[in-house]
Amino acid sequence: MTGNLGKEYLEHKVFGELTDYADFYKSLSFSTMSWISQGTRAIVNLDTYVFSSIQGTLESINDILRKGRINDSYALLRKYYDSAIINIYSNLYLQDNFSLENFVVEKIDDWRKGSEKIPSFKHMSQYIIKSPKTTGLTNKIYKNGEYKGSSFESLRQRCNEHLHYFYYENLLSNDNKIFNPKRPDMLDDLSKDITDIFILHLAYLFYINDHYMMSSDYRDSLDLGISPEEGSQYFVAPFIQEIFDKVIQNERPDLAIEIKSNTEMKLK
Repeated sequence: MTGNLGKEYLEHKVFGELTDYADFYKSLSFSTMSWISQGTRAIVNLDTYVFSSIQGTLESINDILRKGRINDSYALLRKYYDSAIINIYSNLYLQDNFSLENFVVEKIDDWRKGSEKIPSFKHMSQYIIKSPKTTGLTNKIYKNGEYKGSSFESLRQRCNEHLHYFYYENLLSNDNKIFNPKRPDMLDDLSKDITDIFILHLAYLFYINDHYMMSSDYRDSLDLGISPEEGSQYFVAPFIQEIFDKVIQNERPDLAIEIKSNTEMKLK
């Protein structure tokens, strides 16, 4: 089944990255479960299942790529991109609209219940970009603070090209019986696209919900009936620090600086 893929393809770094990112979302899903989603009637944190769903999408991309189905992987990559934007948008919208007078933000809670659709990708993207809460980060992520003309517009276009077979070569990239020496190069591009979405998602998430980075030290002390160590509410979970160093700090140090400057969490 994979005889025409070659060693360079099968040992490409993208497979390790997908595993790392999926494992990260699994840990994040578990660690955020106890946080209350203010503005909704959800018993469990709304993001908990968003993160576990993204974990599943990344694992599916990994499985499909191992079978040489590059074209199909881009369809799932678009799903991952959409999930990241939905998650950022829903958190921002809840923060913007939740108050003691508006205890349940119906637009998001109705989406949770399945009685209202989420807005279009374009609407959500513009909402995020125009948010005054994230201006510093947005100006670094998007060219001139605009989605149009940014690398993410190109990424979205690539996903659509594969999904709709805009080019014949997109269709051929799904046939693992065809020898194609460009396959490793295609994985290089896919690896960058996946990492860009991962960084986009985490950068915004940590920027607007920095408490998601919190280690369990503070709550563990309370559960044991002992006084928490002073300042332990600002300790960062080891798996968060690890991915922050490995991906955000390494790939986008400018975003790392911006996130650190916007939080009291003790990121190294």
